[in-house]
Parts: sequence; structure tokens; C-alpha cells
Amino acid sequence: MNSKVLNANIRDVAREAKVSVATVSRFLNKTAVVSPPAAERIQAAVALLKYVPNAAARTLTTRRTNLLALVVPFSTFHPLGIFFAPMLTGIEIVTTEHGMNLAISANPARFADPLSLALGPRNSDGMLVFADSIPDQALIHMHSQGFPMVLMHRSPPPGLDIPCVLVENERPVFELVEHLVQVHGRRRILFLRGVETQQDSVERERGYTRALQANGIEFDPALVLSGGFEREVARAVTVQALKDGLQFDAVFAGDDEAAVGVKVALNAAGRRTPADVALVGFDDQYGVADLTPPLTTVHSPSKRVGQVAAQQLMRCITGEEVERVTRLETTVVIRQSCGCLAAA
Repeated sequence: MNSKVLNANIRDVAREAKVSVATVSRFLNKTAVVSPPAAERIQAAVALLKYVPNAAARTLTTRRTNLLALVVPFSTFHPLGIFFAPMLTGIEIVTTEHGMNLAISANPARFADPLSLALGPRNSDGMLVFADSIPDQALIHMHSQGFPMVLMHRSPPPGLDIPCVLVENERPVFELVEHLVQVHGRRRILFLRGVETQQDSVERERGYTRALQANGIEFDPALVLSGGFEREVARAVTVQALKDGLQFDAVFAGDDEAAVGVKVALNAAGRRTPADVALVGFDDQYGVADLTPPLTTVHSPSKRVGQVAAQQLMRCITGEEVERVTRLETTVVIRQSCGCLAAA
């Protein structure tokens, strides 16, 4: 073959290397083992002809899109969902490192049919799933197809071997409730759970009930209400609790967004924080240290969750082994809304 051939195609490479087109394709796309002699001839032909594989053709052959999907509930992606921003930053660190693109789909939870999802096996290489944003049926279907997925802030449905990245929930809530009881003498602690179907919400409530039991406080179901992990929901629930005459001297909000809603309701009712009602949250979102008073909360490593999940997804895509369950540490952050004094 003349070495001056321009715009060589895969057939030219196969002819020069004296192998079939299929063999060249398998070698270039690494979809099967090619004998060493054939591999050497193909490499020599590629160099001689200055052959550059067509990107679109390679995508069709390898089924790689260089696109990662991220699926979140609409409420999480809402501008008020400050919690989501650092997680997205962590994910984008990894996608940038690997030259991948990221596509985000919000609020597909109403779609039980995986074919109805905007993102999935048809148009992405793998998927990051936040909390309960995709129904179990869809996860089961995509897992059966071998589609790479990593879950964030939730465990997989029973029987599914899908890697997940979680945070500590029960321990820090236990510690913070115990702090309210033992340090500040609070015994009527209103707990605003998050979304009842979400694992974070369940684990945080378990920490609350365990702490009450450990400190000899009888559990009162009237003191557990749904704040939905949303500011406005938590505000409305707190307003109603006050109207109903529910007695409480502290509020543990399921997350910081809910804590802000509680604070708005307490302010409107003339209840002082923390003199009348102590207030604590979860996540340590941006800005809560600047509230009046600064919010005592639990720091959750949201950026790290996104980064670790994306790293694990890339390993799944390339066929590497990954940890099936990764649980990241959270830490209690004591500020003034619980009743503690500011550090000198």
C-alpha cells in the first residue's frame, strides 16, 4: 500500500495488515483479544497510514457516549436546594478529570417505566442516582441490563448489588439530641423528619428516638412531624404546631433548609431562639453560620459524596472493582442556636 494514502479508512488498515476489518475493529476498540502478530501488523498499518478512527463510528461500536447521567428529585435541584451545589461540584471535579460530560435530569420519580426516563442506558455510560429520585422498578430494570450505576444517600433495593455512597446519620443525631438534653436541659424536643421514604430521614429519626430512650425520656409521637426537607413545609408545620398548642422547648429539623423554615415560624410567633426554643439542623449548608443566632447542626460532606460517587461510577464503567457501601463521616458543629455561648 502506498504510504502517501490520505484519509485512510479501516478497510485500508485491514488490507495493509492482512487481517479482516472485524479484527481491526476489535483491536482498536479493545472489545476482544487479538493475537500478538496481528496486533503488531495493525499497529504498524495505523502508523504507516496515519489512520485516525472516526469518533462517531467509535461511539457506535463501543456504545460509549462519554456522558454521565445524574438524576435528582426536583426539590433537590430547586434554587433553594443549596445542599445540592457542593455535591455537583464534587461530581464535576471527576467528570473534568476523565473528559466526561454530565447531564442532569430532575424529578423523574413519577416515571416507573425506565424507558420513560430522559437519561439512561440509551444515551449515557453510567448513572448517579440521588436518594429516591428513581423508583425501585427502574433501578431493577437497568441493573438487569448491566448498566453502571452508583447511588447517593440511599442503599440499593434488596437483592441488587449496586454501589452506594452514604453519610453517617444516626450517630450525630443521637449526639446532638443528647447535647440538647444533658447540656441545655431540653426534654420536649420536636423532631421534623424529612421525606419519609428517604433513607437519611429514617436513620436520623432512629438517632432521635434512641437518644430519648438513652436519656430516660418517654417517646411522644405528637413530637414527630414531617418537615419534608423543605423550608416552606417546615415553616407551615411549625406554625400549625404552635397554633395547636403543642409544647416543645427544642426543634431538631431534618436538615438545614427545614431549620430555616422553623426559625421563620418561631420569629413570627415571638418565640426566641434559643431562650424559648433551641434549634438544630443537619447538613451545615452554606450560610447557616451567619444566621441569628448561628445554627448548631451536623456537617455533612456533600462535595465529597459527589466526588466519591463519581469516582466509583467511572470505575464501574471501566470494569474495576469498587466498594459496595461507602459511608462518609459527619461531625456535630456546635454554634449558638442550641443555647451554647459563642467562643471567646
